[in-house]
Amino acid sequence: MSAPAGSAPLPHRSVANIRSPPGAGHHPSGPSTPLRPIPSNFGSPSSLRADEEIIIVEFGTRKLQVGFSGDPAPRGCVWFGPDQQRRVGDFREWQTDYRYDWRRAARHGDSWGRDHELWQYDVRGVDLGLVGDKIERALSEAFTKYLLIDSRPRRMVWVLPSSLPIPLLSAALDSVFSRFQPPTVSLLSSPIALAVGAGVRSALVVDLGWSETIVTSVYEYREVAAKRSIRGGRMLVEQTHKLLAKHLPEDQGGSESKQEYVLSFEECSDITTRMVWCRPRQHSDDDQPASGSLPTVQEHDDAEQPGDSPTPGRTSTVTIPLKSWLSPTSLELPFNALSEPCEDAFFDSHYSHTSFDDHELPLPLLVYRSLLQLPVDVRALCMSRIIFTGGCSNVLGLRGRIFDEVSELVRERGWDPVQGKGVEQLRANPKLKRRGVRQTGESPMGVSSPPGDGEEQDGVWHDAANTAPEADPIEEQLQRGMDRRPRVQGELRAIESLGAWSGASLVTHLKAPAVAAIDREVWLQHGAAGAVRASDVDYKAQRQSLGAGGLMRGSAAGSAWTLGVWGAV
Repeated sequence: MSAPAGSAPLPHRSVANIRSPPGAGHHPSGPSTPLRPIPSNFGSPSSLRADEEIIIVEFGTRKLQVGFSGDPAPRGCVWFGPDQQRRVGDFREWQTDYRYDWRRAARHGDSWGRDHELWQYDVRGVDLGLVGDKIERALSEAFTKYLLIDSRPRRMVWVLPSSLPIPLLSAALDSVFSRFQPPTVSLLSSPIALAVGAGVRSALVVDLGWSETIVTSVYEYREVAAKRSIRGGRMLVEQTHKLLAKHLPEDQGGSESKQEYVLSFEECSDITTRMVWCRPRQHSDDDQPASGSLPTVQEHDDAEQPGDSPTPGRTSTVTIPLKSWLSPTSLELPFNALSEPCEDAFFDSHYSHTSFDDHELPLPLLVYRSLLQLPVDVRALCMSRIIFTGGCSNVLGLRGRIFDEVSELVRERGWDPVQGKGVEQLRANPKLKRRGVRQTGESPMGVSSPPGDGEEQDGVWHDAANTAPEADPIEEQLQRGMDRRPRVQGELRAIESLGAWSGASLVTHLKAPAVAAIDREVWLQHGAAGAVRASDVDYKAQRQSLGAGGLMRGSAAGSAWTLGVWGAV
């Protein structure tokens, strides 16, 4: 029905009112989203990331791991090798027929495998400038390839072994401060970072490293003792080379007899990583069950035929291709022979324990003596938190073999530091045993007193042994805030850790201050000579807020700074 003539149109029928309702004249540009204030921190994500991110760098003898603070694992890993020492414009690596001539490098005096290492702890013949150049090139490759960041200065946290010499540390700091210009570099110890990565405060860290094995005792986040042995990954690779060279054909070995190494380091290292394993501990007669106990019955499948059982004398063989020899060939070795390098490098079971010097102890004896020299309370905690780390800890069966050998030493010797035939004869003397039993049954004054003897005072019988102690309100308040869960201690136990890099990432992410924090301007002005000993630093003046942006600046900004455990000479 149409509207009557002369009447005004209805408001909801008018198209003009729909397109431009009343009161909309003050919005000439149409509807828009109201502006909201945006914090300046979130205006540019790149500026926020550059201000907050901290780079964690873990240095090893053969590799370098990098990543950002707060990450559970490193972003990338850079291995050191001869390819990183090329000159500018040397593109021979990308040629199809190019092969690294390791024999020529050996003839020129370079030791076998030394070009795969960042540094050696014996700094008498080390080129410190070359060490700084290697670190600079490795960090540049890691920043460009894995972290994808620019050259803007960023704070760094280094994870280093506590036994690193001061000349190597100075060369590394000089190179990084001059090339990357970080405002501060904080130093963290690898054993403490490993303990943090395992979630414990005390631990016995067994670092099966490349050049040596270090056993460090950590108690309440402090390194209390350390022992080392020269048995490490390099010795394992050398033993693998001896095993392979022994089985090479002799008809073509005449030209190689004058050389100490007949195979390349890269090939021997690859074979060691892939195929070398550790045999389990040989059980002695004392480990056999007693005569009164029932023997263990082995279960067999009923469907298995008697003829299918393997022959005891037959062993499996493996084929190993060798390409670095004069004529590429393949070796067939029994699988049991691949356990000999690990046996000779870490245990040397065919020698007695008295034939080794202190710097070449077998690993089980090294761990046992490290525990033996600790105080009783520290030993009770550390022996229940043994952490195996390092590249050699990935060898199949090695960690279990060391743990079993240490358990056997504890069972045989106990925790008595005095050993020998005279001590054993003294312990087996029956007269001393009877004398000890007689002394334990008497009181200190020589007069035996009946148990439960008390006294009577004021007509009331008082028994000191059964008297309930008085309640102490202060002690009750202290006990209320303590963790009442029982602590595992006094028994041998091995635990796992996320690694030193992950522990350092957690510590840095929690804004924990570090004692060894080095400012760039102070280092360039004074160098290592400007550091003081850790005992001379006033820790009260270095207290600071743990809020955002306050990470590890207090110790570097003060007048006194220290290198921590690396400056203890």
